[in-house]
Amino acid sequence: MVAEPGKARNRDRATLREKPQRIADEIRQLIVEGDLSEGESLGHEPDLVERFGVSRPSLREALRILETEGLISVKRGVLGGVVVHRPDQRMTARTAALVLQARNVPLADVHAARSLLEPVAVRLVAASGDHRSAAAELRRLTAEQLEVIDDPEAFGNANSRFHARLVELAGNQTLGIVAEMLNEIVARAVAAVSQPEGGKETTETRLRGLRSQARLATLVEAGDATAAEEHWKEHMTVVGKVILTQGAKTVIDLMQHQY
Repeated sequence: MVAEPGKARNRDRATLREKPQRIADEIRQLIVEGDLSEGESLGHEPDLVERFGVSRPSLREALRILETEGLISVKRGVLGGVVVHRPDQRMTARTAALVLQARNVPLADVHAARSLLEPVAVRLVAASGDHRSAAAELRRLTAEQLEVIDDPEAFGNANSRFHARLVELAGNQTLGIVAEMLNEIVARAVAAVSQPEGGKETTETRLRGLRSQARLATLVEAGDATAAEEHWKEHMTVVGKVILTQGAKTVIDLMQHQY
C-alpha cells in the first residue's frame, strides 16, 4: 500500500523534529553516565555534524536543548566549541527556584517543607554509627557562620551550607538533593532577615541560632536521636517565625530582594 502524500510529508516533518531530540538524548546519556566529564570539549560544530550525521540546523537545535538544561555551554569563535557540564545539585536548585517563582509559591510553604525534612534527617544522623564525627562537622560549620556573623550575605550562605550538610549527613542522597533545591531560596531569606531594620541590631538573633546549632551537635554526639529531632523541630519553628516576619511573602518576592 502506498502512503498518502499528505501523511508521508507529516511523517517526514515529525522525523525532522525528533532528530534534534534524539541527538540531545544521546549526548545527555553520555554526560549522565560519566563518559563525558566536566569541562570536556565535544568539539566544534563541523565535527559534531559529521559525528552524528545530521544537518547543522538539527545539531544546533539539539545543542540549544542541552544548553537550556545547563549540560553544555557553546563558545563561539576559533577557540570555541561545545563544553560539557556535569549535572549537579546547584543546577537542580536553580531550576527548582525558577519553578517555585513561576508558581508564586508562598515563602511559608518553602519553610514548611524544610521543617518537615530536617528533623527527620537529624534523627537519622544522631542514630547513625558516625554520629560523633557528624557532630564534629556540624560544630565546624557553626564556627564558619560565627566567623562571618557581621556579613548578612556571607552568613546566609554559610547558614545554608550548615543546613545542606545536615541533611547530607543523614546518608540519603534523595533527601540531600531536595534540601539543596530549597537552599537557593532559604539562603536569601536568612540574608534578608540578617539585615538591620531601622537601626535594630540582629546579631543577637543570629547568635541564638548558632547556640541552638551547638545544642544540636551535643545531642547528635550523644546519639540521642529523639531529643535531637525534637530540638530541631523547635528550632525550625523559631526560624520560621523570624524569616516569615520580613517583607518577602512569596518566593518571587524574595528572589527580587536586594541585599
